[in-house]
Amino acid sequence: MNCGSLWIRIAAAAALAAAMAMPVSKASAKVAAQPSHVARGKYLVTIMGCNDCHTPLAMTARGPEPDMSRMLMGHPEGEPIAAPLKLDGPWMAAVSHTMTAWSGPWGVSFSANLTPDPETGLGKWTAETFITALRTGKHEGIGRPILPPMPYAYFNKATDEDLRAIFAYLQSIPPIKNRVQQPIEATEAP
Repeated sequence: MNCGSLWIRIAAAAALAAAMAMPVSKASAKVAAQPSHVARGKYLVTIMGCNDCHTPLAMTARGPEPDMSRMLMGHPEGEPIAAPLKLDGPWMAAVSHTMTAWSGPWGVSFSANLTPDPETGLGKWTAETFITALRTGKHEGIGRPILPPMPYAYFNKATDEDLRAIFAYLQSIPPIKNRVQQPIEATEAP
C-alpha cells in the first residue's frame, strides 16, 4: 500500500466518523421504505376502508364514487361546516355529501388529511407518532381525541409492523395541500 492511498483511507474514515457523530434531524432520519413494505401498506389501507372516509366522494353517472384525484386528503377545506345537525328520532349521526364530515352527539368530526403534505397532512409525522395516535385514540398521540366514526379502537389492534407499513404507504402517495377543519364540539353549537 502506498502512502497516498493510506492517507485517502484515513481521510475517508475520519469523514465517516464525523458524519456519524453529527446530530440527525427528524426529516433526515426517515428511512426509505422498502417497496414490499409500501405494497403491504397499500393493501392494508385498501382492505381497512381508509378511502371510504378520507377520500371525498364525487357524484358521477353511476352515483357517488371516491374522487381519487383527491385520494386520502380528508374533508375538503373549501366546504366548511358551521354546526352539528339536530337529529330527531332514532338517528345517531349524519354524514356530508363528500362522506368526510360526520355529525352526531359528539359534534362534528372531519376526516383528516392522510397525505404526506408537511403543512396540512402527515408530512411531519413519524411512524411512531402515527402508531401512538392509533394506539391511544388521540391526535398525534397526545392531542385531542380522535372522534367517531374513526374506528381507532379496532385499528389499534394491528401489529406495529402493519401500522408501519400503512404509514410507509401514506408517505409514498402524492401530497395534497388541504387544511381540514377542526372538529366542532356539541357544546359549541348555537
